[in-house]
Amino acid sequence: MSKTLPVTGSTRAVAIASGGEAPKPTKNRALIWVFLAPTVIGLGLFNFVPIIASTVLAFFHWDVITPPQFAGFDNFVWMFDNPTVRVAFLNTIGFVIAAVVVQLAVALGLALLVQSKMPNWLRSFFRSALFFPLILSAASVSLIMAYLFNQEFGLVNQFLGLFGIEKVGWLTTGIGAKVVVLLVYVWQNFGFTFLMFIGGIAGVPREVYEASSIDGATGWKQFRDITLPLISPTMLVASVMAIINALQIFDQPWVLTRGGPGDETRTAVMVIYESAFRELNFGGASAVGIVLTLLIMLVTALQFQLSKRYVFYG
Repeated sequence: MSKTLPVTGSTRAVAIASGGEAPKPTKNRALIWVFLAPTVIGLGLFNFVPIIASTVLAFFHWDVITPPQFAGFDNFVWMFDNPTVRVAFLNTIGFVIAAVVVQLAVALGLALLVQSKMPNWLRSFFRSALFFPLILSAASVSLIMAYLFNQEFGLVNQFLGLFGIEKVGWLTTGIGAKVVVLLVYVWQNFGFTFLMFIGGIAGVPREVYEASSIDGATGWKQFRDITLPLISPTMLVASVMAIINALQIFDQPWVLTRGGPGDETRTAVMVIYESAFRELNFGGASAVGIVLTLLIMLVTALQFQLSKRYVFYG
C-alpha cells in the first residue's frame, strides 16, 4: 500500500530533473478561502465599502439627522466656490512641495553620512535613532512641540533669549506656524525614507566606486554620476510615498495650530474633518475627499510617467 507524499518544491524539482512528470499539487479551495477570508473581509469593510459609500454620498445632501437628499453636483460646486476649501488645497500643495523636498534631502544626506566609513555599532545606533521618531504618535509629538514652540514659555524662545533674540510667535504668525508644522512633520516622517535610502545605497556595488576612483572621479562627481542614477528606483518609490503621505497631512497642523492663524495652515484633510463632524456636511466632505483622492492618483501617475525618462533600472 503506497503512501502519497506531500508535494513540495524539492519533490517537483526532483521529478522534473529525472525526466518524469511533476505531480500536481492538491487543491483545497476551502482552506485557501479560510486563510484569505480575514484579509478580504477587512479590506471590504474598512476600505472598499467606505470608498463606495463616500463616492455615492458626494452626490447627496446629508447631515446624519435627516434622510439623504439627492444633490447632483451641488457639493462639488460648493467645494470650488468655497474660499476656505481653495485656500486649504493651495496650502496642501505648497506644503507637499516643501515637505517632500526637505524630507528627501535630509533623508538622503543622512543616509550618505551613515553609510560612510564608521564602526558598525555606530552605524546601527544612528539607524535606530533616526528611525525612532516614526514610531511615535503624531498627536503626542505635535502636543510636545506645541509647548516647545510656545511664544511665552516655550524652550525654543527661552534658548533664543540667551542670545538676546526677542520672543518669536512661532504658532501665532503665518510664516512661523508653517515653518513649525513643516519641521515637526519632516522630523517625524523622514526616518522611513532614510531607511529606504540606506538600502538603496548599500545595494550599489563597491566595485563601481573603486573603478570610478581609479578614473579620478571622487566626491560630488561620484554622487552625481554613480550614486544618484543607481538609487533612482529607490528615489522614485520614496518620492511617491512621501507625496501621498504629505497630501494627507492632518495631525500636525490640527494639534499645533488648528489650521490657524486664520487659514494659514489649514489643509484639505482638515476641511474634510471640519465639514463632516463640525458642520455635518457629509456630502461636501465626501466631495473634497474624492477630489483629494483624484489629485493623489494624478500626481502618482505623473511620477511613474516621468520615471520612464529619469529612473535608471540598470
